[in-house]
Amino acid sequence: MVYDNLSTGHRDMITHGELVVGELADTDLLRKTVINFRPDIVIHFAASIQVGESMQKPFNYYYNNVINTLGLLKVISEEGPGALIFSSTAAVYGNPDKIPAHEDTTLAPINPYGTSKLISETIMAELAALNKLDYIALRYFNVAGADPENRIGQKYKAATHLITRALKTAKGEFSTLKIFGTDYETPDGTCIRDYIHVTDLAEAHVLAMNNLLKSKKNAIYNVGYGRGSSVWEVINIAREVTGVDFSVEKAPRREGDPPKLIAGAEKIRKELDWIPKHDSLKFILETAWRWEKSLDVS
Repeated sequence: MVYDNLSTGHRDMITHGELVVGELADTDLLRKTVINFRPDIVIHFAASIQVGESMQKPFNYYYNNVINTLGLLKVISEEGPGALIFSSTAAVYGNPDKIPAHEDTTLAPINPYGTSKLISETIMAELAALNKLDYIALRYFNVAGADPENRIGQKYKAATHLITRALKTAKGEFSTLKIFGTDYETPDGTCIRDYIHVTDLAEAHVLAMNNLLKSKKNAIYNVGYGRGSSVWEVINIAREVTGVDFSVEKAPRREGDPPKLIAGAEKIRKELDWIPKHDSLKFILETAWRWEKSLDVS
């Protein structure tokens, strides 16, 4: 069963199960849905996720990512199942003093998005200590790509993520691709991120779900490949994959962006036996490009 307000989602992307259209803030409908469906576990994806936007609209992020999450936690702890897989983020690390960042790295977010996720993680840990919740939090690094079989992909019209934005620029939907900051202390001056294919991330959720249902062991895991790619590297591969030498424009740094974020993900590999299958930036871009082109076919 899927519970979604469809503010950024799409009905045609739901390939399995029943859809209930509702707001996370509507705890009456949420409670009714949980009672009627009686899920064994809940996977919580319903968050606002744009770093730049969180700097401009912090109250929106605290309200949706903290208050609405708290409402969800209250409902599932009271009505069941009391088990949750939580979509967290590498943004909780802020600008870590050591790379890669591991689960025990100091948590010091530098934007409201990361702070809102950290607050939610803190609440969940405290509820778990009180035996009110079983949970696993997955700290995503930079998710990208599309289903290798091209059944599903990103359809967000106001694309802000680098890879999607680059491919849409190659398609001609945008006149130029902006690089926010070229003076960072990195080899080519641009930000470095750990890009993970969405299918590998999905597999991590399945493993986490099965493990939590079986063991009831609360945990936090980074989900990334443990290697980083710069903005320029992404652009060069995007040009190679698309065959389009699209325009690029240098722009000032964007508030809230750390220079470098790479996952230390040994823990999830060891404890959940997570084995990524698509650890290739070129493959990530190829699947995303195939999906982007399919959006033009009516």
